[in-house]
Amino acid sequence: ASSPDEEWPEAEKAEKLARGAALKWASGVFYRPEKLEGLGQYRSRETQRNSSIQSRLKSTVQSYLEGVSAGLEQLRSAAQEVQSVCQDLGAARWALLDSADRFQGLQQMRALMAEHVQLASVVQVLPQLFSVHEVFSHTLQLLRGQQLLEAHAELMMMEHLRDDILSQLHLRGLSSAQATVLSYFGGLQELNESLAKQLWDIVGSSLRLVREDPVLFVTAVRIIEREEKVDDTLLLEATFLPPGRPKGWRQKFYHVLQETITGAHFHATRMDAEGPGLARHLAALQKDIVSELRVVKDLMVQCVPAHYNILSVCTATYHQALTSHLQDILREDLDKQALFLLLEWALRVYPSPEMMGHPDLLPEVDVSALGPLMSPELVDQTERKYVVKVKASVLEWMQRTLEVEFKEWFREEEPETDHQGFFQSALPVIVMQMLNENIRVASLITDSLQQKVYNMALEELEAFLGRLREALVQCGKEHQKDRSIPKYYVSYLLAMLNNNLALSSSVSSLHPDTAHREVPASLRAALDRMQKKACQLLLEELLLDLQPLCLQLPSRKWLSGSQLISSMCEVIDKYAKDFSHVRKPIFMLLLTESELLVASQYLRALMQKKMVCKSEEERGQLCDRLLQDAMQLQELFCGLGLDQSQQSLEAVYALRELICLKDPALLSLEVLGFITKYPDVSDEHISTLLDLRGDVSKEVRHMVLEMMAQHPQVLPESYRPIFSTILIPVPELPFCLRKGKCA
Repeated sequence: ASSPDEEWPEAEKAEKLARGAALKWASGVFYRPEKLEGLGQYRSRETQRNSSIQSRLKSTVQSYLEGVSAGLEQLRSAAQEVQSVCQDLGAARWALLDSADRFQGLQQMRALMAEHVQLASVVQVLPQLFSVHEVFSHTLQLLRGQQLLEAHAELMMMEHLRDDILSQLHLRGLSSAQATVLSYFGGLQELNESLAKQLWDIVGSSLRLVREDPVLFVTAVRIIEREEKVDDTLLLEATFLPPGRPKGWRQKFYHVLQETITGAHFHATRMDAEGPGLARHLAALQKDIVSELRVVKDLMVQCVPAHYNILSVCTATYHQALTSHLQDILREDLDKQALFLLLEWALRVYPSPEMMGHPDLLPEVDVSALGPLMSPELVDQTERKYVVKVKASVLEWMQRTLEVEFKEWFREEEPETDHQGFFQSALPVIVMQMLNENIRVASLITDSLQQKVYNMALEELEAFLGRLREALVQCGKEHQKDRSIPKYYVSYLLAMLNNNLALSSSVSSLHPDTAHREVPASLRAALDRMQKKACQLLLEELLLDLQPLCLQLPSRKWLSGSQLISSMCEVIDKYAKDFSHVRKPIFMLLLTESELLVASQYLRALMQKKMVCKSEEERGQLCDRLLQDAMQLQELFCGLGLDQSQQSLEAVYALRELICLKDPALLSLEVLGFITKYPDVSDEHISTLLDLRGDVSKEVRHMVLEMMAQHPQVLPESYRPIFSTILIPVPELPFCLRKGKCA
């Protein structure tokens, strides 16, 4: 046998550890001799402690042993009970095996019982089955007499009988017998169709019936609701669905009502798409829809269940039908009046208090929840079509106005004048009234249409100004052929300048919104081109009258004194009187341009190389003549209202200084000052002026021209060119014989 230490090695190890710990503790406590005096106390305390620990251990072990003993006793009792149950189950098994033969007899009894139940059911419904055809005939008579509720009650009874039989056959798997039942109840289909036809006729006349005889309409709705309940019950059970179910008569009710509404107003024969016919059609739609919605709101709503939402359904039906109807109309090639009517009706009239926002319909009718009658894309497309039609109309009107204006230019009387005496015609008033009216009409619809028409108006006005300018050019060509035609050519040109000014000042007021009145640069340019062309034709006319006088410059006769400049002043004064018939801005422009024309023509005449001073005396005469002419012309223009600082005749004074200079050697300095003041003067101009003096040597000429080359001039932005418009005649080449020397 093994020792206890070998059986419990953990106990031996624990004892050794305890002894070691105790030895360590004792050596720590009693390492000094004086501590040994308390050894008895320590021994007594440890003895008590050990006794306490041992008693607790014994108590614990005893409790554990008692629990183990109780558990063993319960296991023994359970084993005995399990054995008893097994014996009882065995006995029950043998008893069931002995009774198996007796169950066969019960199965036969069950089959007989089921057959008895079926036969009892058949016996119960036999009277109803035998009376089916009689009920069919009676129901048909009730339908013909419009006794719909009674007829429907009998119809439902027959359907219930048929469906009950079909359901029993379905549950027993006798599908082959269903055809016989359906054939026997074949009359139900005809009755159903006859009842449905009467119901849908009533629904189709519902708007009239709710006013005249609401009982019939209410009866139809009650029958429809009965059928809906049957449908819901059968669908909920979902075991057997009889033929013809679900009928869905409520949805059919909505469909028939919607078809009635659309058929009454929107499936008519082709209507007149022109303005008056379309206006009558839209007015009739407005009147009928408001009237019928009133009937629905006040009467029909009371005849149907609340969950029908009949007013919302009818409102949505009208809305959708109108949307499709307007789209169909817009597929036609409509004129501008019809397009405007449609836009106005859809965007303004339809949601207004005159129609869908009528006080009698609010607040129940709310078309804002249904979306726009015309989509934004369709509105934009229709607006563009309208603008195209308006543009064609405006173009036609403007062309007609231009033709009338062109004919008036050739009249035998002056143009009309306003209260201030300014020439004018009806052209700007006609044009602006036409454009203003179209923009104003467009503003009645939408801001976007107004902007589209406004942009079109500016484009057409710009194009019209181009055609008007071409007409002026054509008139000018006719006048060049015969200056007596038109008789009042100058007066009508002045009237056109006033007209152009009136158009320019009126165009900014075309747009009602001050924030959008900016005139495009292209239109301003067209107005400017028109003004320049009229001014150019006037100045050409002035030039034609001045040229015969300018051709006499310079000459010996002119030097010695003549009435040449006085004649020029008379011509200028005559034109200035004509110019007084234009408004001040244009008058000052014409006066300034006329003065520049006179100055340039005078200088051009001096540079035509017609005369060369032969002596100092002639140069003195030339200087005196230049001074007198310049002063006379300047006084004339100053008297007409043109300030001396704005006149180009100052160039004549500067040119005179070149002629009057005594010492030719100082010409370089004088010419330098001249080209600084008039930077557009060229070498040819200076060379021609030096020729006019008659006393300039080649060396001085070379020195002057070299100085000009060393001091090139740049034209300032505000400088008005005068010499650049003057061409110097090309010197004639000497005639040369073949193989000979030039003279």
